[in-house]
Amino acid sequence: MVKLYDTTLRDGAQGEGVSFSLEDKLKVTKKLDSLGIHYIEGGWPGSNPKDISFFQKVKSLHLKNSTIVSFGSTRKPHKKAEDDLNLQMLIRSGTDTVTIFGKSWILHVKNVLKTTPEENLKMISDSITFLKTKVTEVFYDAEHFFDGYKNNPDYAIKTLKEAQDAGANLIVLCDTNGGTMPDEVKNIIKEVRRVIKGALGIHTHNDAEMAVANTIVAVKEGATQVQGTINGYGERCGNANLCSIIPNLKFKLGIDCLPDKSLSMLAEVSHYVAEIANLIPQANQPYVGMSAFAHKGGVHIDAIQKHPLSYEHISPEKVGNRRRILVSELSGKSSILYKAEELGLDLKKDEEKIKKVLKTLKNLEHQGYQFEGAEGSFELLVKKIVGRYKKTFNLKGFRIVVEKRDGKMVSEATIRLTVKGKEEHTAALGDGPVNALDNALRKALEEFYPVLKEMHLTDYKVRILNPETGTKAVTRVLIESSDKKNTWGTVGVSENIIEASWKALVDSIEFKLSKEKK
Repeated sequence: MVKLYDTTLRDGAQGEGVSFSLEDKLKVTKKLDSLGIHYIEGGWPGSNPKDISFFQKVKSLHLKNSTIVSFGSTRKPHKKAEDDLNLQMLIRSGTDTVTIFGKSWILHVKNVLKTTPEENLKMISDSITFLKTKVTEVFYDAEHFFDGYKNNPDYAIKTLKEAQDAGANLIVLCDTNGGTMPDEVKNIIKEVRRVIKGALGIHTHNDAEMAVANTIVAVKEGATQVQGTINGYGERCGNANLCSIIPNLKFKLGIDCLPDKSLSMLAEVSHYVAEIANLIPQANQPYVGMSAFAHKGGVHIDAIQKHPLSYEHISPEKVGNRRRILVSELSGKSSILYKAEELGLDLKKDEEKIKKVLKTLKNLEHQGYQFEGAEGSFELLVKKIVGRYKKTFNLKGFRIVVEKRDGKMVSEATIRLTVKGKEEHTAALGDGPVNALDNALRKALEEFYPVLKEMHLTDYKVRILNPETGTKAVTRVLIESSDKKNTWGTVGVSENIIEASWKALVDSIEFKLSKEKK
């Protein structure tokens, strides 16, 4: 059994662009508990008021699976452990499990702590001995252990021996600078095992893109706790990514770390934490990314229809992901048939319609359309060709005025359209011309289609396709929209950015309405 130790809320929060409010931290904690993470490191209570509040508030969550851990350092040089404020704050946090880090590398002992190697050993021993009288579990993070070992193996091992003799429940070997190679991790742990007989953990950083690999190697060498973060968030290049480590342990090594039911939540948890952190999910992230099981080439698509394992190393459903077929100018008959089947359309017996879809698709992509990120527009396109599309409104015209009022730029859109036999003429303001157009369109339609109130635009991207033509360049607009359940993309292309935006906006709304009619 390997125990999972999540440090997203502490180490992960040190990543550039990551900032969790107190409420965010509590939300993420509940999500990690539902996943089944064994230990959640909540923060460093001696470093800031927010983390102190977290340890007070988290007690009311009544977690079912996770143990909350407070984090801190060994005592300061030449100070009694019982008088050290950092250690006192760990005890006041009220957690039964505490993790402290200490120095393994002579470079840090002398140049950072500004103390002697002997005093550093006492700091480790005194701190653990003191904490063991106050809490149930003490984990010792041997910071910079691998670098320290490569620099002075005898001293690095001595620091671990001090932690072991002082009663640490677990000693965690840390590749803090993230530059160690897997073969080094393997060989060094073998040497550690000659002296340290107790439980070992592993904590790696990703500066050499080896964090996950080094974690797996450590587990194969006997580590029984792995530390990491959701999506690999962390300082510099990040920490070991638990979203990759967990399925690797489960499916590749056959090591029990989470129940199968929990694994099926992994993609959801990954995206949830990204949303809370206000970061865009990494599409090509293994296992949980949107592109992890996406297929574009016609040969690949034909093969997975015959046998999914031909181009997928596991079933995407095992980690809560799904297979996606991307349509593009590379698409063949297999791609179109697969997508049509997803849409509930049987085209197997209609060769002419398949050919028409392929021809239309390739012509549109030649004009600048791209449907890989615009599955909503693609679905509408297919329905139009096969006669399953019903227009929800007809545009008579629109006008957009952009002016400067009282020192501020203001956009106003006026729109005329017919919907359900009635003509609507509305106007709305917006932060920009596209926002104003979106507001005016919704204002005209929501009376007839109240369900549109639950959808909103989540992303808006503009791409100039041929910049060498200057202001005559063709523009592609990709819009992402969401409602309470789903997210979909739509696309528009034109030499006029407003027209391109309009096309994408209309598709986003018509796609939503097409789903509601089912």
